[in-house]
Amino acid sequence: MLKRILGEPLVHFLALALVIFAVHNLLRGGADAPEKIVVGASKIEQMATVFSKTWQRPPTTDELKGMIDDYVKEEILVRQALELGLDRDDTVVRRRLRQKMEFLNAAEAAPVTVTDPELEAYLVAHPAAFATDAQLAFEQVFFNPARHGEKIVKDAAALLAELRSNDMADPAQLGDTSLLPATVELTSRAAIDHMFGGALADGLEKAPLGEWMGPITSSFGLHLVRVTERTPGQVPQLADIRDEVAREWEYARRTELEQQRFGALLARYEVSVEAPAPVGGNH
Repeated sequence: MLKRILGEPLVHFLALALVIFAVHNLLRGGADAPEKIVVGASKIEQMATVFSKTWQRPPTTDELKGMIDDYVKEEILVRQALELGLDRDDTVVRRRLRQKMEFLNAAEAAPVTVTDPELEAYLVAHPAAFATDAQLAFEQVFFNPARHGEKIVKDAAALLAELRSNDMADPAQLGDTSLLPATVELTSRAAIDHMFGGALADGLEKAPLGEWMGPITSSFGLHLVRVTERTPGQVPQLADIRDEVAREWEYARRTELEQQRFGALLARYEVSVEAPAPVGGNH
């Protein structure tokens, strides 16, 4: 029986495979030695700290062991995923890696300091970023489209002529009833946009001072308006907004440094961009 088994071709094949496998291991000289995963004391301390902040108490021995086991499992699976190339062509992974690199580049950048003359020069070069809004005070008479229909423009024009000829007319007693104020004290452009919407603020900025004009469209309907006061926007003195200017200067400086670092990295690569095939082209 033994002779018959040993004479089977399948047994010969298995024996040859075992010999080849043994020789392969010998030639590799221990290349299959297990990879090392070191869970350092600092990592364990970090785990315990995160747990304590989350649960307001230190972890038990079993809980800490569970976190260490989970970390080891994660490390093994991550290494296997990288070995299989699962990180490639994954938008989420690529985006996270990019964010981490940008964070590292920002953290490694030399601290930026600034002097008052530099801030003053930045303020002069970017006045629009720090200028206060222009402010307007005005009166308005409202026309409700639902009440006037197609006659709204004609009705507004008739009342405009009356207002221009009668300086004693009270705008609060004219036009259609609404919750909109008839008189608006000095108010910023942004606040007027929020209150009325539409093109009212644009019309007010172009309106001559002290004269009734219109109609101008808002989000509610049409308005006759008279600008009673206008104060232009202005750039404050550095002493009044130094912290704000310093933040903007620092952001601009860090952006410039990051662009320089990326430029140095880009110089190490040769980038070629292939034009996509025209849609519906001949095949």
